[in-house]
Parts: sequence; structure tokens; C-alpha cells
Amino acid sequence: MTIGVPKEIKVQEGRVAMTPAGVHEVTRRGHTVYVQKNAGLESNLPDERYINAGAVVVDTIDEVYASADMIVKVKEPMGREYALIRENQILFTYFHFASDKNLTDAMRKSGAVCIAYETVMDQNGILPLLTPMSEVAGRLSVQEGAKYLEKPQGGKGVLLGGVPGVKPAEVIIVGAGVVGANAALMAAGLGANVKILDINLNRLRYLSEVMPANVETVYSTRFAISDLVKSADLVIGAALQVGMKAPHLVTREMLKEMTPGTVIIDVSVDQGGCFETTHPTTHTDPVYVIDGVIHYCVANIPGAVPVSSTRALTNATLPYVITLADNGWKKACLSHPDLKQGLNVVHGDIVFKGVADSLNLPYKEWKN
Repeated sequence: MTIGVPKEIKVQEGRVAMTPAGVHEVTRRGHTVYVQKNAGLESNLPDERYINAGAVVVDTIDEVYASADMIVKVKEPMGREYALIRENQILFTYFHFASDKNLTDAMRKSGAVCIAYETVMDQNGILPLLTPMSEVAGRLSVQEGAKYLEKPQGGKGVLLGGVPGVKPAEVIIVGAGVVGANAALMAAGLGANVKILDINLNRLRYLSEVMPANVETVYSTRFAISDLVKSADLVIGAALQVGMKAPHLVTREMLKEMTPGTVIIDVSVDQGGCFETTHPTTHTDPVYVIDGVIHYCVANIPGAVPVSSTRALTNATLPYVITLADNGWKKACLSHPDLKQGLNVVHGDIVFKGVADSLNLPYKEWKN
């Protein structure tokens, strides 16, 4: 199989979908990998390393798409890539279709096979390709939150961990999955008072046992969220419904009860956001203010640390890339139920029910 690795064109996206080590593993199995020139540069992976690993480096994104049976990316295709996608071509990347009808329509029209990292799920309910970037995003959300709490950034002027004699910041985390747990660990490690909310009592019991003493678990209700955000310095949204649009858990009315300079960070923005006032931002223009509350809603948070993120992501995706290359997408999905869960759009049909329901579009079960 021929595999294409284009340079990401989303704003300030420095990750790349395959490292030279991954290229070597794929090419030694007899496959061909086309990598766009400078695709790995911002991840500290120059073209020479790809060439030495066996890749063919080409100048343009058009050449990558034209040459490949399967495109392996980090982020969803952007508008200028739509016309490059061919019928029957495999696309393996983060799609987040539920929050983007235009992208969904374009992929349906293309006739391609779209396998989404974010819905690949193993038998234990783990999302192995979402997990590494959720870990990065959760940790980075606290780092960004601490920065925007600084007065020169428009924040309250509160130090996250406080100092002796001065109380630390109050951090509220809505959602206790991978993002939420990593955010809680980071915030607690810096000395903040942390409350993490979820509706899964078993998850809360587990976290109450393993988290530091300055992390408190709270059962999530609309009342609990509304009450806690009033005194919060930093609120992190980390809600997830697999493959579906995120629910709005923090409303516009709640913002009016927050102190000006409070920072809210919506890590769920890729799936539409769990704050009612969320709209996607970029690393070049990351924040906006509503009712005195600073919103950080960057849609590719891990892209800020591409050297770390690329390696974390490709460690997880490589086995699946090899499986798809060795077996083709149909056989791979039939023999690997976790990979089958990643099928979202196949030859014009939406085959992941959560996506169809979120967009009010027809759903068709995929059958070989």
C-alpha cells in the first residue's frame, strides 16, 4: 500500500502524523510512504531523517494525495484539501465530524473511507488514539489557565498554587475522563484547590483514591456546576460523548455569576464545546471575553507542543497504520473490532450513529 503523510495546514499545527521511526516500520514491510516536504519540521523531524528511514519526500500536498492509497493525518482535512481526496481513498485522522457538518458533507461527497482516531475503541471502552492527546490537552489546559489568570493577560492576577499565607486558586474541572484526570493532577501538583465533577460514580470513587488530597470529587449536576463556578478562578471543560457533540454544561447565565477575570478553558471544543459560549479559536488568537470571563477555546491544544505531541500520538497510531496497510481497510476492520469503531463515513454513508444523530443525517450500519 502507498501511504501519504501531508504537512498539516491548520493554523499553528506543528504535529505530523508519522515519525521517521514509523516510516521505517512501514517501509520494511514493503509499503511506500510519501511525506510532504517539511511536514515534520516543527516537530523537530527534518526531511533527511524521513529519507533515511525510507520515505519518498515530495514537494506539494497535491503530490501526496495523488500518490497515496491511504492518507494519515493529525487533524481533519481543511477546505483546500477536499478536492484532493479521491473515491475509495482511506483517510485516517482526527475528524470530529459531529461538530462540523460542512466537513461531513465534503467527506460523504468524496466517496472516501474515513476512519476517525477519536472513535477507535477497545473492548474495555478505552479510546487508545484519543488518550495520548487527551493527556497532553489536559495537562496543557492547566498551563494555559495559569498563564491567562495573570493580570497582564486580563486575568484576576491569581497565582494558581498560592504562596504561604495566601490561598491557592480554585480550579473546577467538568468531566473526569482522561482530560479531566490529567488536568486535576497538574493543577493539584501546582498547589491549587481542585474539584472534579462527573456523573460516573465509579470513576469518582477511583479518582478519590488515587488523587492528591487537594483534589475533591463532586457528583455532577447542573446545580453543582452552577454553584461551584461562582467562586472558581479557573474552569476546565472536559466532557466527552464519544463521536457526538458535547453537551452544554456551563451556560451563558452561569457566566454572569463568575468574577471578572475568571478563565474558562474548553478542551471539548473539537466536539462543539461543553460551554454554551464556546466558539473555536486558534493559537494565534486563542482567547476572547464574554461577560468579563476569559474563554480559551483553541481547537488543537496539543499542537502548541508538537515535539511532545507528535511522539505521543504516533506511538499510539502506528500499530493501526500497519494493520491497515498490511490488510486493507475492510479486512482490518473486520478482524479488529476496535478499528471498526473508527469507521465514520464510508463511500458516502455515515456509519457511526453518534455522528448521524448529532447532525440529524441518515445513519447506515456498515456491513462488508
